[in-house]
Parts: sequence; structure tokens; C-alpha cells
Amino acid sequence: MIHLEDIYLEAEEAIRNANYVHAKQLLESIINEEPDYVPAHNSLGWIYRTQLDDYERAKNHFFKALKTNKYYPHPYSNLIILYTNLEEWSKIRPIADQALHIPLVDKSIIYYRLGIAEEFQLNYDEAILCYKKAIQRCLNFDTLEDYKKAIESCEYKRNLQL
Repeated sequence: MIHLEDIYLEAEEAIRNANYVHAKQLLESIINEEPDYVPAHNSLGWIYRTQLDDYERAKNHFFKALKTNKYYPHPYSNLIILYTNLEEWSKIRPIADQALHIPLVDKSIIYYRLGIAEEFQLNYDEAILCYKKAIQRCLNFDTLEDYKKAIESCEYKRNLQL
């Protein structure tokens, strides 16, 4: 008998191999079998957001994952990215505030995404503050350099005379 975890791992492998149709089918089969299987909802939301541009379905899957298990870390950043793409700025902060209190959520990514949202809205001082908080919580040297560059970019933009 094949376990749902095995099907999920096969779906994740299909995603890594850019076989999104197969991955979607596998994830849907998991949800048909177990409607509250949180990782499948998160991964299916990711496919809807990144491959199918179906943002409403993506959002529904991310929220289903969070409703089922608020401690599952991945839907938080996925929702923040989705809201950033849709320029739904007012929806980002509440999700981020929740995420910052959840163990296993990468806090540096949450602060970085908050910084991006503030930068898009031309709130450069707030964006810089978020990027600094991202740096404080970052453990990856390559990512750290990206965060530093984000600060430099905001400082440059802040000083532009339009």
C-alpha cells in the first residue's frame, strides 16, 4: 500500500523536475484521500501561484493549510509573496505578524518580504528597517549580501530627486 507521504514525495520530485501537471495530479489525489493534508495544500497553492496564475485557488490552498495547521511554516511566505505580486499591501502585514510568532518560519525571509512590500510602496525608511531585521536573522551569507544590496537600493532611491 502506498502511503500519502510517498505520493507527496513523488509530487515534490515532479515539481523539482518541472513536471507540474503530474505534480498537480498527485497533490490533488492526496487531497481527495486526505482533505486536511497540509503539505499538499501548500504545494498545490504554489503550483497555482507560480505555474497556473490562478491566484484565488492558490490563496485558498494556502489558507486551508494554515487553518488546518497554523504551525506549518511554508504557507506564510507563500501568501506574502502572493499578496506582493497582487499588490495587496494591506494583507501582507497581518500574515507576517502571525508568521513571526511561529517556530520554524524563516524570520529573515518574512522581514525581507516585508521590506519588498514597503519598498514597492516607496516607504524606503520602513523598507530599510525591515531589511536590517532580515539581516539580523539571516544565517545564509549569500542571502545576507542580497539583503545588504536591498538596503543600498533603498538608500539610493530615497535620495532621488523627482
